Amino acid sequence: MNIIFCKIKTVGRALFVYIAVVLLFAGCQGRAQKESATVDRPQKKMDPPKTTVVQFMQPEYTLSVPAELVPYEQVAIHAKVSGFVKQLYVDRGSRVRKGQLLAVLEAPEMDQRSRSDRSAQQKMQSDYHYLKQAYTRLLDAAKTEGAVAALELDQAKSRMESAAAAYEASKAEAGGTAQLQGYLRITAPFDGVIVQKDVSVGALVGAGGSQPLFLMAERNRLRLKVALPERHAASVRPGMRATFTVMSQPGKEFSAVLARTSGVLNQTDRSLALEFDVANGAAELQGGDYAQVNLQLQRKSPTFWVPTKSVLTTQAGIFVLTMTNAEIKRVAVQEGIRLDSLMEVFGDLKEKDVVVVKPTEEM
Repeated sequence: MNIIFCKIKTVGRALFVYIAVVLLFAGCQGRAQKESATVDRPQKKMDPPKTTVVQFMQPEYTLSVPAELVPYEQVAIHAKVSGFVKQLYVDRGSRVRKGQLLAVLEAPEMDQRSRSDRSAQQKMQSDYHYLKQAYTRLLDAAKTEGAVAALELDQAKSRMESAAAAYEASKAEAGGTAQLQGYLRITAPFDGVIVQKDVSVGALVGAGGSQPLFLMAERNRLRLKVALPERHAASVRPGMRATFTVMSQPGKEFSAVLARTSGVLNQTDRSLALEFDVANGAAELQGGDYAQVNLQLQRKSPTFWVPTKSVLTTQAGIFVLTMTNAEIKRVAVQEGIRLDSLMEVFGDLKEKDVVVVKPTEEM
């Protein structure tokens, strides 16, 4: 019985070893076949990225920006001297010409001072003429030797010159008073329209008051004021034309020519101030209107342009990827203006450089 059990045990052990060897052989053979298949299988070839040539050009482009129409000249008219409003000759909306009388003031104390200054001037003039005649007679008498002492002649001359100086001073003072009286007549400084009237007859006005008598503006000419963003400041050309529309006249387009520019960026909003002169003889436009302006701009020299999709924006910065002999290189750039599907860029680029059309960060 023991012999039989030992034989069975020996046969089982041999069978187990045989099965293990068969499984090990099969596993090694399968791995070899898999590695052989992996080696023999052809790897998929990567297609080269799509590229395009950098453009070096100087295109014109249109920019639409908001603007404001303001009167060419506008002024608040104040009284130079204190006085009461005696007469008003214009009202709001009145059309006036340069030099036209707008109002008259009255100041009784100024009239009294004027009469006093004129009387003082006449007295000084009379004294001067008397001393001048006396000096002339002495001068004639001095031609006779020993008739007039030299000291007496010098004293007469000194008195005459003092009287002449006093006369000139009185004449200047009287002239100043007369000029102040002229300020009692308020006249228009230019052709225009009375926009606002802030006083009535009998009101006290004067140099110390902050209340103006009138607000006056020119209507025949207007200024179109534009704040051009810094990015486009280098594209302004002298004499360039612009077209604009206003909300009060939808569908109608007006034109203007660039008249002046500040030449310096506004430090508050980083913009360049442009002014266009607008003729308004028919009074179609109103000062204070908001306008939408279309500007035809162009860089002063050619710049580099690439497709907008060629610009790669990452956390490290803005780049374009150039390709030379299948080698890709990142070039840091700054964005300029956008024109349709093209983007202006500034960086270490050259004409005929080739850039990747759709770059990725993995490239």
